[in-house]
This record gives sequence, structure tokens and C-alpha cells, in this order.
Amino acid sequence: MNIGDVSDRTGLPAKTIRYYEEIGLVTPDRDANGYRRFETAHIHKLGFLARARSLGFSIEDCRTLLALWEDRGRASGDVKALANRHLAEIDRKMAELADMRDTLSDLVKACAGDDRPDCPILKGLAKEGRAS
Repeated sequence: MNIGDVSDRTGLPAKTIRYYEEIGLVTPDRDANGYRRFETAHIHKLGFLARARSLGFSIEDCRTLLALWEDRGRASGDVKALANRHLAEIDRKMAELADMRDTLSDLVKACAGDDRPDCPILKGLAKEGRAS
């Protein structure tokens, strides 16, 4: 199967597939003419990577998850620990976004939005101190 077929089947752009090959996440065989030749196992691996990336796992986390997926003797606790760390990071980012939203919402509510030059949004952005 060529890279175009793999792209169609996995929904991944060919550029992403080439990148995953470049960093060693997939290693398709090469035909005599140099073209990549993908097997069914590569399709499964690329689908796995696509799903993991869609959940926000980093490339290095994906590398670890892929190794765990391929290791039939793995401990599920190892997988769960990695997923829990990622979940905690998502929770942290969500809390940060909620704080950002609350701050911006307060600034927007404080602004009259009329023709006057006074603008609490700009004043709030210009405040000295820690940016958050």
C-alpha cells in the first residue's frame, strides 16, 4: 500500500506520515524504486497514533504508548500512570483557561463599549505585575 492509500485509510496527511517515519514512529519497508510500502500493521499503528494525538498526547508520550501497546507483557498500571499524568495536565490547562476566561469576562463587563476613549479592557491589559 502506498502513502496516498495510507493517508486515505488513516485520515492522516501524507506529510504527517512522513514525519512519523522520520522520527521513527513507523518504519515502512521500501520497494526497489524507493517508494514506501505500508502493511496492515502500519495502518493500525498510524491509527493508534492519530487517536493518541487527537487526545493531546505529546509525540514522546505517543512513543511510550506505542511501545506499551506493542509489548504484550506490559503492565496496565504503566499505561494508566501515563494517562493519569496527561489527564492532570489537561485539568491544569482547563483551570488556567477558566481563570483566563473569568478575567477577560470581567474586563469585558467593565467596558461600556461606547464612543468614550476610557476602556477598562486596555487598562486591565496594561496593569503592571504578573501576566496570567
